[in-house]
Amino acid sequence: MNAIEALVGEFGRLPGIGRKTAQRLTYYLLKSSREDARRLARAIDRVAEEVRACGTCANLSDLDPCEYCRDGRREQAQICVVEEASDIAAIEKSGNFAGLYHVLGGRLSPLDGVGPNDLNIRVLLERLRSGVRELIIATNPSVEGEATATYLHRLVSTSEEVRVTRLARGLPVGGDLEYADGVTIAEAFSGRREM
Repeated sequence: MNAIEALVGEFGRLPGIGRKTAQRLTYYLLKSSREDARRLARAIDRVAEEVRACGTCANLSDLDPCEYCRDGRREQAQICVVEEASDIAAIEKSGNFAGLYHVLGGRLSPLDGVGPNDLNIRVLLERLRSGVRELIIATNPSVEGEATATYLHRLVSTSEEVRVTRLARGLPVGGDLEYADGVTIAEAFSGRREM
């Protein structure tokens, strides 16, 4: 396989990138300066070498603890649970949440073989024992996201110290937080409800 086909193949492995888009990206890089291509390669290499899951919340970061966990100005008594680290950026863009985060690393999906032990739930339960007063469940409004939210609610609802809330509707069913606009996310936070 030649170098061009190899790069097309690698781009094609990315989510949402089909063969035609992979070819466009490859030929764009070939038309760019060598320095542009090297800068992209260095950025990819740096991410691969330096970014890890935060030991506290499992957010992807080159810091451990991550920028949110180490920020003492954030509300320590609130934890917002998300499916993936990319959901944090969408919530932060709304400017409507100043608490802490917890990344599950997916959602319950028995058909795909993803059960509770495959998610970052045990660490979440440990974190809840440290003075957390509100757990905001911000899983995606999909069938799997709702199942995950219900499972978490059942686990935590026995604790009288922790209030469990869910983001309000406003996020489209079947949609992902990563692609929601800031206004929609802000409305969902302001209208969250008890579970």
